[in-house]
Amino acid sequence: MIEQIISRRLQIPLHQVQGTVRLLREGATIPFISRYRKEATGSLDEVQVASVKEWLDRLTELETRKQTVLTTIEGQGRLTPELRRRIAECWDAVELEDIYLPYKPKRRTRATVARERGLEPLAEIILAQQSRNVVQQARRFVSAEVPTPEEALAGACDIVAERISEDERARNTLRRTFAREGIVHSKLVKGKETEGAKYADYFDAATPLRSISSHRFLAMRRGEEEGILKIAVDVDAEHCIESLRRLFVRPGSATREWMEAAVADSFKRLIRPSIETEQLAAAKEKADDEAIRVFAENLRQLLLSSPLGQKRVVAIDPGFRTGCKVVALDAQGNLLHNTTVYPHPPQGRAAEAAETLKSLAARYKAEAFAIGDGTAGRETEQLVRGLGLEGVEVFMVSEDGASVYSASAAAREEFPDYDVTVRGAVSIGRRLIDPLSELVKIDPKSIGVGQYQHSVDPAKLKARLRTVVESCVNRVGVNINTASKHILTYISGLGPVLAQNIVAYRAANGEFKSRRALLKVPRLGAKAFEQAAGFLRVVGGANPLDNSAVHPESYAVVERMAADAGVTVERLLTDKQLRSGLKAERYVSEEAGLPTVTDILEALDKRGLDPREQLQVFAFDPNVHTIGDLREGMLLPGIVTNITAFGAFVDIGVKQDGLVHISQLADRYVASPADVVHLGQHVEVRVTGVDTVRGRIALSMRREA
Repeated sequence: MIEQIISRRLQIPLHQVQGTVRLLREGATIPFISRYRKEATGSLDEVQVASVKEWLDRLTELETRKQTVLTTIEGQGRLTPELRRRIAECWDAVELEDIYLPYKPKRRTRATVARERGLEPLAEIILAQQSRNVVQQARRFVSAEVPTPEEALAGACDIVAERISEDERARNTLRRTFAREGIVHSKLVKGKETEGAKYADYFDAATPLRSISSHRFLAMRRGEEEGILKIAVDVDAEHCIESLRRLFVRPGSATREWMEAAVADSFKRLIRPSIETEQLAAAKEKADDEAIRVFAENLRQLLLSSPLGQKRVVAIDPGFRTGCKVVALDAQGNLLHNTTVYPHPPQGRAAEAAETLKSLAARYKAEAFAIGDGTAGRETEQLVRGLGLEGVEVFMVSEDGASVYSASAAAREEFPDYDVTVRGAVSIGRRLIDPLSELVKIDPKSIGVGQYQHSVDPAKLKARLRTVVESCVNRVGVNINTASKHILTYISGLGPVLAQNIVAYRAANGEFKSRRALLKVPRLGAKAFEQAAGFLRVVGGANPLDNSAVHPESYAVVERMAADAGVTVERLLTDKQLRSGLKAERYVSEEAGLPTVTDILEALDKRGLDPREQLQVFAFDPNVHTIGDLREGMLLPGIVTNITAFGAFVDIGVKQDGLVHISQLADRYVASPADVVHLGQHVEVRVTGVDTVRGRIALSMRREA
């Protein structure tokens, strides 16, 4: 049943969903399924497999909730065959909770007290709407606890109000009204004007619930969490009450007066707060999903940003008072040397710093400089470019998250004898050599490419971002003999324990000579090997296929290809002309279908190639260093550093990123900033506004009229 529901929701043929669900339940990972099990899934891509998994998790959780509901109602002795059937057939979380509401254990309410005082029969009389003299009826319920007929009627109306609030028709009617007409209204908490100045745009803001943007809603929520704002959903109360009257009050009813009172009370005291909370939660979930989607895509682009490659680097973590921390790294990112120079005020030892940097570059044959883009970054860049080192490229590197890494347990484990400043400089250099390998060590929330990432559901965010990291790591693949345990953790089928075991085994036994040698690693069994092997590379091993994306289970296919061509596997891999004559259909079998064989041929063509783009040299305008240097109308080079739903942030070299609003991204309508720009893209922008007080820079990528 779950597979059928997923198929309908995602509009994916049932047999493809069934194959995917079976693999997921067997413990296969998303990268493995989408890359090596295309026959089973009908060639679903990674995004589709992830969607199937998301729905499978959601519906499995709902199934567990249904069992809890059934058990609770059955324990009350109120589970009828019809109720059991309704619950069994229900696959909507909201509908399930509505069914459960009348049976759900609840705290002591006004209706509970009324029932304890024996007023349930009087409530039934009011609900029946037939008695001509309900006051007379109420006298029968007068007691020590209910001294007057009026109090009896009030208690009975409390029961009626609760019944109405638990009615599915009532709740669905008001849900539709809230969704269609609700207005999200944020108001300033009295006396918080100064403290909440950054939320000035939301001191009295109103937006339709149905169309409120993710960033706007999350900003309101953050203001509420900080005690600056109060958020409510405004609706026309009289219209809502009239809708309920039409549902529950019969025209000309003898108990109309009390039914109308119960309806109004039910709306104001019970249903409205409940539906409002529910709708705000739904809006929050929607806003979270959008923010997480934007963050996930930014993270994907950042992790897959262009690497410098294995080159020797001098990295600098700039600073003024404390100096610039300088490290020399080899092509694998190993620390060779560290020192500190003081070229900037207050010390101002620029000539001495220049000589030191020249000497380090020569001694360690540096091919590039990596300079952190934080405090004193542009000044340090200017110094390094002035050295005139021929053949040495200069790059500004984002420092976002470097301080988080340098103070982390991972950094202490790597560099126990060095302080945080040296670790930070190493991280900057390694981020230039291979962004992916370095960024996996940092909590994604600290990398600086999110949108209100600290305001969204942390569990959902963590799960989604881990999926993104796993996707990127497995897409690129890793060298098993140089990979850190941090990046190995994200390889399909491994995890922290096996990653640590691989590194420990490598340290004790030397480099792996083949993929098969992984089976000697403690606790790494056949299942983990199956999941991981295709994403691990052995460079220079005995079998050249070990340095490709071809899975070991398919080596026999390549061997057949080589045999048909009358050459060795190694020759086949190096001769593109030979491979071009191979027909995929010839090698299709029960073990390897056409999608797998096609992927094998593509993998042979791309063997050893990094799928990431080549790193391009970039330089900021040499005349612009601070926000004070900016003038409206300036055309400047910049780098896209963050993409949100409302625009893109661009670094133009003044320590404060400028915003290109979505309306300024192109000379046409732009539905999503991601349609126009990507993270790390080199762009030309025009300065359209500078607010030095608030540190805001407005930019445009549109052609000037």
